[in-house]
Amino acid sequence: MKSLLIQFKSLVMVAFILNATSLFAQKAESPDHKYEFGAKINEMTITDGGTVVVATNDGLVGIKPGVDNLLFNFTDYGRVKPEELNFIPRAPYVVVGQTGFGGLQTKSAVIDYMSGKVLFSTEKNGWKAIGMSRVLMPANKLIVSGQRKAKEKYAQAVAIYDLNTGEQISFYTFKGSRQAMGTPLVLSDGVIIPTTKGLMKIDMSSGNVLWENDLKNISWMVADDTEKDIYAFASTSNNKNTKIYKIGSNGKDTWADERKVKGSVSNFQILPQGLAVVSDVAGGSSTFAAASESKIALLSAATGDDLWEKAPKTKGYVQHFYIMDDGILFGIQEGGINKISYDGKTLFKKPLKTGENILTMATTPQGLIYITSEDANIVNLNTGEQVWKKPLKFKRADVVSSDYDKKNDRYLITADEKLYSIDANSGTSEILMEANFDGKENPTAIEVRDSGLLLTSDQNMMYLDYNGDTSWHEYHRAPGKSAFGAILAGVTAVAAATAAASASYEANMNERNRIGQYTARGDRLNDLSAGMSSAAGASVAEMLKRFKATSATQNAQFILTKFDDGVGLVKVNKDKGTVEKEIVLKDKKPEYQVDEFGGYLYYKANDKTIYTYNLNN
Repeated sequence: MKSLLIQFKSLVMVAFILNATSLFAQKAESPDHKYEFGAKINEMTITDGGTVVVATNDGLVGIKPGVDNLLFNFTDYGRVKPEELNFIPRAPYVVVGQTGFGGLQTKSAVIDYMSGKVLFSTEKNGWKAIGMSRVLMPANKLIVSGQRKAKEKYAQAVAIYDLNTGEQISFYTFKGSRQAMGTPLVLSDGVIIPTTKGLMKIDMSSGNVLWENDLKNISWMVADDTEKDIYAFASTSNNKNTKIYKIGSNGKDTWADERKVKGSVSNFQILPQGLAVVSDVAGGSSTFAAASESKIALLSAATGDDLWEKAPKTKGYVQHFYIMDDGILFGIQEGGINKISYDGKTLFKKPLKTGENILTMATTPQGLIYITSEDANIVNLNTGEQVWKKPLKFKRADVVSSDYDKKNDRYLITADEKLYSIDANSGTSEILMEANFDGKENPTAIEVRDSGLLLTSDQNMMYLDYNGDTSWHEYHRAPGKSAFGAILAGVTAVAAATAAASASYEANMNERNRIGQYTARGDRLNDLSAGMSSAAGASVAEMLKRFKATSATQNAQFILTKFDDGVGLVKVNKDKGTVEKEIVLKDKKPEYQVDEFGGYLYYKANDKTIYTYNLNN
């Protein structure tokens, strides 16, 4: 009897310990930092640089991860609406612009969200209203045009500011009723400004007008490397066509007539062979309306004449456009890839048929690999012929993910709940495994790890050996649609490499049109800082340091899940599947955001307070 009593007490003690352990796991962890704002929180943005910008009823507030105090608290304009914020890609700046009567910005400010400094504001810098402002990267300058205040008799002017210091570099006052319009072109010896009366080039150091012409309605311009040839673009009154002008360094037309192309120009490249132009035509609703498609042309730089007798057929919008040594390679959103030489001849034996939505086009040692929502293959870049005898086909998948396995020289593609393995040399493919994910999920990502393969989705993680056999499978139940819908409004600007990649397109048109090699996922993530290195300044340097650091998700995945006491986050090791950290928010419908790059959780504890949790510890 005594023995049974001891056993019973032991069982009770074990149960108590287990229950206590469970309770401890469910206990809400104390935050690393608490931020009180004193005003209602409306939205939050995790910026490229890791600073969190919070919009409140009083203005904008900056939080720097790991820092106790607020980085900045900008209340000059009161509540700022989402549409009044512009986060500059690959730059440490957020621009606040509030519009008044006539569509002009009566209040505008540029904030360096890495240092917390307000570098420019209409009030501080003497502007009554702004018609145009542009952050120029990587030059790290701001160009502004608009109306000055009363003491300058409301004159129209243009100015350039150094965003490293906030100091005004140059200033010019227009004469009479002339106003700036469109985007200026900054050159080494001055600025060309589109105005209501034509283009004018101004030496911003001296204020002297170097030349003027009467080209009106110019919206944007581009110059060649020598800055001797300038191309100006103007939309027609109905916005159905675009006029292209060429002017010399003296401001005079160098073509006998402007060149008119259908639609709006979406891509323009100055090449030794001519001017490559892609324009997008929006189709109408009537039977006889033009089709919605892109037009591709190659114009003579000398005359503006079309160098091709017959333009290539697109039958859709150009989604990929690459400049090659022997011609132009392009992929169509609606499906199809083709290549045309600079003398207008089709280089592929026939246009390549593909599935819709071309996700990837990249070079490999075997040729051009393409992956769409429906199929994948490698084709010969010279002839367009298929390298793989049969393209890999799958149902129109919502998500297609791929990676390259260097160790086994093969491509891995997930689609339709299956993991496909394709030999890089022979093109032979096999279904390596069929993923049986819990919670009615399908794999959304494939990642090659040092000792195997990792398949992931929102709630599932599955680790395979190189043969496709399952080593472990972790599932953390979803908290329910209501919690997922409660992600705090705003933008996570750094969440993926794709965000950074799209920013680089805007920064460098030449790089945009150069096709890259297909590389492993890890190599792609290491390129986040590309395109920023040519910019100078302490804040840019701090952003680069963040990009070059190891991502918090390199060896772990953060999963939102449901605990007994509320919704929380678990940090799961990618190689072992073990839970390294749990944070329970004691909230059935938490509002939050996760900086997956920096490894921080930002939780809206109440209407005026945000808690932060360091997920790296």
